[in-house]
Amino acid sequence: MDLFLAPESWPFLWSVILLLAIAVVEGLALLLGFTVFGGFDDFSPDVSSGDGLGHIFDAWLGWLHIGKVPILVVITLLLTAFSIAGFVLNGVAYAVLGVYPPVWVSVVVAFLCALPVVRALAATLARLIPKDETSAEPLENLVGRVGVIVNGTARVNYPAQARVKNDHGQTLYVHVEPDGEDLQFVVGDSVLLVKQISGVRFLAIANPRPELL
Repeated sequence: MDLFLAPESWPFLWSVILLLAIAVVEGLALLLGFTVFGGFDDFSPDVSSGDGLGHIFDAWLGWLHIGKVPILVVITLLLTAFSIAGFVLNGVAYAVLGVYPPVWVSVVVAFLCALPVVRALAATLARLIPKDETSAEPLENLVGRVGVIVNGTARVNYPAQARVKNDHGQTLYVHVEPDGEDLQFVVGDSVLLVKQISGVRFLAIANPRPELL
């Protein structure tokens, strides 16, 4: 217990507290039908253009596979790996030397140790989770297709994930929100994509012909 409450371990303890707070907030948000971090999932780092600090920043985000896995997953992995690395570092240092290393040393070392772990785990998850785009076919061709809500509750400005098949029978996962203030879609609802907002985000209405599903 002394390890966790030592002043030199406070950054890692706060990291754990932040991790738990995110879990509580996101859990409550999902119960209410939306997600706090889901709006960032359409972000995809551009590592092919730009220069200076902006290009370096995008390259680092791409290195961590942000844009290929949900950003909430990357944040969770980073906080977890950072906390574990920090506590292990402080514990080993105290067992060997009898003192804890300076806070800035343990924080820097723990962060550097966490980065490759996050990259490796995110790369593994990126190969396992469904992709938003599974075909080279333009996504705008999905307009007019019928999909089914599979995750979340879709309201205006709060999209939910839907499963839809393209002309080749391939299953794609997109984000949809209702085309109307008074509309709302829940898991299992059949919807008709009527307009592409941007990327994998579409406006949808209730499927007027359920037999088309």
